[in-house]
Amino acid sequence: MDLKQVNKKIDGFHDLIASQTSQPYEGQLKVGVDLGTANIVIAVVDENDQPIAGVSRPASIVRDGIVVDYIGATKILKELKLEIEDILGTQLKKVATAIPPGIIEGNTKVICNVVESCGFEVIKVIEEPTAAARVLGISNGAVVDVGGGTTGISIIENNEVIFTTDEATGGTHMTLVTAGAYNMPPDQAEVFKKDKSRASEIFTVVQPVIEKMASIVKSSIHKYKVTNLYVVGGACSFDQFESVFKKEIGVETIKPHHPLLITPLGIAMYACE
Repeated sequence: MDLKQVNKKIDGFHDLIASQTSQPYEGQLKVGVDLGTANIVIAVVDENDQPIAGVSRPASIVRDGIVVDYIGATKILKELKLEIEDILGTQLKKVATAIPPGIIEGNTKVICNVVESCGFEVIKVIEEPTAAARVLGISNGAVVDVGGGTTGISIIENNEVIFTTDEATGGTHMTLVTAGAYNMPPDQAEVFKKDKSRASEIFTVVQPVIEKMASIVKSSIHKYKVTNLYVVGGACSFDQFESVFKKEIGVETIKPHHPLLITPLGIAMYACE
């Protein structure tokens, strides 16, 4: 993996979302929809997998890979679809979407139903850590996607995914620990947890949760020859996150820039028939 190039690409995608602009493009666009636990993201790339545009909005419509607010998810996604089509000046139709590893078929169908109820046609469903691996361009290693409710793990050998699993520990657990420590409701704790001015203070509160995540990952990969670990997902945004993983697991741990946006971008890269 060329981390410098990965960071350059994801920085560019982040800037497109922040500026509500698009890049010039030729040929077919590929679109990815990520119904995340904390955010809904639409990513658009060109035929060469270069970021063209993106939109994102905080949302609490998915829990542990299950859509818990169908109406809310549909409303937000329809609004984001209109936003990105306005940015691009074209209508978007065919998309890829993603699921955590190991969720049941019925839950996958509900996710697809949400996406298709907004005027999209789902042509590909990919597991979240596998989508992240596409952006990272890795041929060997383990990708850990730390979401809101779960932590997804994919092990890759010689460009093939040989193992996936999903465990119930994620950003939501950090929020609950924060709520307990500061005696505040979970909704308030979710916002408080993301206050960058308090990042070091909050990290000491949530560190036991991160250590628990690391122990789960360690037990999942111990049968495989993993020499590099790549962490993505919004819940791993703390600066010290990867150092905890490296210490607990004993494997080199790499976190790219803007880890929340890695998986959505990878989903878009898979959106071809």
